[in-house]
Amino acid sequence: MFLHTEKTPGLAHLSYVVGDSGHACVIDPQLDCQRYIEIANEHQCKIVHILETHRNEDFISGAHALAQLTGATVWHGPHSDAHISYAKTVYEDDCFNIGKLRLCVLETPGHTFDSVCYSLFDTNFSEDTPVGVFTGDTLFIGDVGRTDFYPGRDEHMAGLLYRSLQKLVQLGDQVQVFPAHGAGSVCGSGMADREFSTIGYERRFNPPISAGDEQAFIARKTAETHYQAPYFQMMENANVEGVALNLSRLQCQPLSNGNLSRWLDRTKATGVILDVRDLNTVKARYIQKSLCLHGPLISAYAGWFLAHKPSIMLVAADYQQALDAHRQLMRMGIDTVQGYTTDVPMQVTSDDRTIEQIDTVAADSVRQRLAQWDHWTLLDVRKAEEVEAMPMPGSTHIYLGHLAERYPELPPDRHYTVMCGSGKRATAGASFLKAKGYKNVDVFTGSMMAWQALNQ
Repeated sequence: MFLHTEKTPGLAHLSYVVGDSGHACVIDPQLDCQRYIEIANEHQCKIVHILETHRNEDFISGAHALAQLTGATVWHGPHSDAHISYAKTVYEDDCFNIGKLRLCVLETPGHTFDSVCYSLFDTNFSEDTPVGVFTGDTLFIGDVGRTDFYPGRDEHMAGLLYRSLQKLVQLGDQVQVFPAHGAGSVCGSGMADREFSTIGYERRFNPPISAGDEQAFIARKTAETHYQAPYFQMMENANVEGVALNLSRLQCQPLSNGNLSRWLDRTKATGVILDVRDLNTVKARYIQKSLCLHGPLISAYAGWFLAHKPSIMLVAADYQQALDAHRQLMRMGIDTVQGYTTDVPMQVTSDDRTIEQIDTVAADSVRQRLAQWDHWTLLDVRKAEEVEAMPMPGSTHIYLGHLAERYPELPPDRHYTVMCGSGKRATAGASFLKAKGYKNVDVFTGSMMAWQALNQ
């Protein structure tokens, strides 16, 4: 008997393999799904069921691909916005036996209409008291699911979610919580860093759950600010039809037949150079007109800047870094990576791109500029909730994701200093502006953290 948690970097996605007596099931698999087969094999188990908690918006489900590889049946909740072509439908109180383990369906609409949870019973000890529950995007550790995916129906969805959470609370304080996302996910901003909790703990300390009655809960949820990246619609469509796994696309190939200049020539200079090296390296050796996203920023913001799926060449420190970036993009449906290179020349000659620095400025210089400079803009790319909680005087706010569409609002002849919470998102924002031809752009080192330290 085993329960394995598989965490997907970047997306902060959590999936699970549960097995006993030679059989296993997988809950909410990712697209590159061979790992689940390896886990089942390690425990001498065969995957027989694949359970989905809802139709995902932020990543491609691996359920269809895993079913093709294993012959397992995919199960999905009722009331989906569209027919899930690769799955059968489960309803309240349907159960699946995996050896002495039993998983039972709880219909929990709110995040989406088709959301379900799966309560887990260890029948060696109790037939009617669950030991755990797989909560999908209904309940997280420290937060609850978003309710903003149905325009004009926010209050209705929040009410549904409130009642679904009450159903989970009734399972009992002893029940362990296994959500589909952890801290860092776009599905909620208040999630705890830990990945373990119980219904009892969440009932007492999860802020939305402990906020009060249904009306207080609805008021809290409808006041939240969430962002919907352009690629979300692409994910919803893909997760209706199902996406097969192309094993050849799992690897990232080195740039062949020459250098970046030749690649840009072949793509008619419409290809995008995506630099995934660490941000300090990027600032020291920035390739003109490239976009820089490192680590978790790829999953958080590639869906804003690369949703149109251009031809992409990765610049990375090594193969593993390129592979990680490639797979993050693939899980988001951005499957147009042509390869990678670790070789950054002194000049990319195809369209006169050069290697330069992204300048940085310290907090005391920013304070001086705020007092003395004209023709200069301090551009804050944080989320709206961050700005509301800790406003930066004298700044102009455009959320980093929205910069992809709103950058024309920024006069190109001004000087821009880009800031965020720490300087990481600011570097990504500065690289985007420079890629769009803005000449005078720099990064506020340390950003809000440095500003607070200066003014203590």
